[in-house]
Amino acid sequence: MTNFEPDDKEEKPLDPAMENVRRKMVRLQIVSGAIMVVSLMAVFGAIVYKTTHNATKQEVAPTAGISVPADAPRAATAALPDGFSVQSVAFSGSQILFYGMLQGGQRKAIVFDIGVGRIVADVSITGN
Repeated sequence: MTNFEPDDKEEKPLDPAMENVRRKMVRLQIVSGAIMVVSLMAVFGAIVYKTTHNATKQEVAPTAGISVPADAPRAATAALPDGFSVQSVAFSGSQILFYGMLQGGQRKAIVFDIGVGRIVADVSITGN
């Protein structure tokens, strides 16, 4: 039915130009494979590094801010200047920024630290 070629035939040797092309292709495959292996090792190394170092950072690094007592909240009074009208407030960690104007129209930014219990910065803002 089907005419098969016998297996005992040997392949003809390639001409020198084709042999050089074959060698270059084999070399390219080896180099590409080595680059892929190194890249995969780098990715796996980065994954292991991230998983092991994030766990230790979470245990060691405390959270920023103030600690709130269990029995009652912390009470503090910020003594702002007389005639100061608050236009906006921002909170970061244990510090509160009050931005506003004095009666004379002068703009100010006042930073109050809850942990210390006093004003830590009084900034006068001039210009437009």
